[in-house]
Amino acid sequence: MGRGKIAIRRIDNSTSRQVTFSKRRNGLLKKARELSILCDAEVGLMVFSSTGKLYDYASTSMKSVFERYNKLKEEHHHLMNPASEEKFWQTEAANLRTQLQYLQECHRQLMGEELTGLGIKELQNLENQLEMSLKGVRMKKDQILTSEIKELRQKGNLIHQDNVELYQKMDQIQKENAELQKKVFGSRSTGEENVASSPSYMVRNEYELRPPISLQLSQPQTQYSEPSAKVMKLGLQLH
Repeated sequence: MGRGKIAIRRIDNSTSRQVTFSKRRNGLLKKARELSILCDAEVGLMVFSSTGKLYDYASTSMKSVFERYNKLKEEHHHLMNPASEEKFWQTEAANLRTQLQYLQECHRQLMGEELTGLGIKELQNLENQLEMSLKGVRMKKDQILTSEIKELRQKGNLIHQDNVELYQKMDQIQKENAELQKKVFGSRSTGEENVASSPSYMVRNEYELRPPISLQLSQPQTQYSEPSAKVMKLGLQLH
């Protein structure tokens, strides 16, 4: 069940009124303290109870808060007067110049300049500030270097994977080339064997020629005809 709404009016019961005052007072002081810390605001709070007891809180000091309040109230009251307005802005400009001079002096001291007027305690505080600043710079530097190293490692892993894939592709291409060479040289040797075993009258353009005719001369044979024999007999008879 949610809390019911409380009517904003005076609490008649004194005990309940005192309890509510204590709770709301603590909450109000807590909120004022949080406001001063979170927002870097100068806060001054005063609370008087029904019995006249004072409860206060100031982020700096109640006196400085009152002085600042009275000063601003007086300046705001005289802003309608041009002379007072001019004086107000002159004062603001002087304050800004003072703050700028202070910041420049602090910067020079952080750079190691104009340290003659500083004592041991001030120098120690300055050294602590420089060490804290240097520590923060080193931490930031380490973070940047760590992130860069991580990124470079990721890129190296990607390049390594690409190289592995390229080597695998090269091996595959070499295997395919070896198979192609094996097929080409195997078919060529088979063709040469077929050419060697084919007849001499076969030509490569698949036209078949008639086998060549071989001519051979035979030895002459001596034949004696009858007329020559008769002539020889007649010659013998004549002698």
